[in-house]
Amino acid sequence: MKTENEGRAGLLYGIGAYAMWGLVPLFWPLLKPAGAIEILAHRMVWSLAFVGLALIVLRRWGWIRELVRSPRKLGLITLAATVITVNWGLYIWSVNTGHVVEASLGYFINPLVTIALGVLVLQERLRPAQWAAVGIGFAAVLVLAVGYGQPPWISLVLAFSFALYGLVKKKVNIGGLESLAAETAVQFLPALAYLVWLGGQGTLAFGSHGAGHTALLVATGLVTAIPLVCFGAAAIRVPLSTLGLLQYLAPTFQFLLGVLYFHEAMPPERWAGFSLVWLALTILTWDALRTNRRSRAAIAAATAAGAAEAAGPIGTAGPIGTAGPIGTAGPAEAAEVTGPAGAAPTAGR
Repeated sequence: MKTENEGRAGLLYGIGAYAMWGLVPLFWPLLKPAGAIEILAHRMVWSLAFVGLALIVLRRWGWIRELVRSPRKLGLITLAATVITVNWGLYIWSVNTGHVVEASLGYFINPLVTIALGVLVLQERLRPAQWAAVGIGFAAVLVLAVGYGQPPWISLVLAFSFALYGLVKKKVNIGGLESLAAETAVQFLPALAYLVWLGGQGTLAFGSHGAGHTALLVATGLVTAIPLVCFGAAAIRVPLSTLGLLQYLAPTFQFLLGVLYFHEAMPPERWAGFSLVWLALTILTWDALRTNRRSRAAIAAATAAGAAEAAGPIGTAGPIGTAGPIGTAGPAEAAEVTGPAGAAPTAGR
């Protein structure tokens, strides 16, 4: 019963995290007339404040000493902070300038870009279905490029920056809250300096448009931290395969907001491109689920064979089976479903 309740709670946490990431386009326009770069700077500053407070409450500081003693990890954290800065900044700008649909496309194609990076950087081998999905995704980009008259650069930069961010995070291998704290610590001084400079120029929006607007700018830290906490709670309670499927909720919500709420145009060529992307993701998901089932069957067979061998002759007591709790993800499942850069975003949107 406890495992079942944990799984249900984890599912709710996961849905909550991705729903918040998917609905965040409703938040960024509330921060106008602050520009995208000022909003980005506030997000960096206040995220560090809230995440630092969370770490104080949880008393999780041991990782700092290990990180400081590793120049390689510090370099990777700096690279991650740089890449996610590009991702955050472009996403805020795209939402506030009427490109929500194109931004959602970036997160739809992100799993395909992640797989491509796995091949190019990590020398991973793909199954035929994965090659087909990547090929269809490439065709979708071509269709959209012809329709736009130029490549969908917002989508591509968002997808590649986030895939690269995931790849770097995989190399760093520290927890979500800790990683975000380290990254925002790198971002903090440049962000604060920019806000001070805006104040000196007399163009700082913070404090100039009422208490409500100021509170919303401060809340950028919560908007970053709360989905991350929910994601972390989900990650320890549900299989990675479930998180891999839930990750499509965020761009789906973003797409629906762009079309139904912001009334962005969807000409035929854009529908064609999105349809190809959705086809690629369907193939990718089907292949991941099929591989997951085969992996589970192989693990179950190996466990049964090991138990039978350990039991020895009839009548001899053997050890109790070692299979983990139902619903937990094994290494094969994690690798097949989430790709080379991890299951899902931990600090995106």
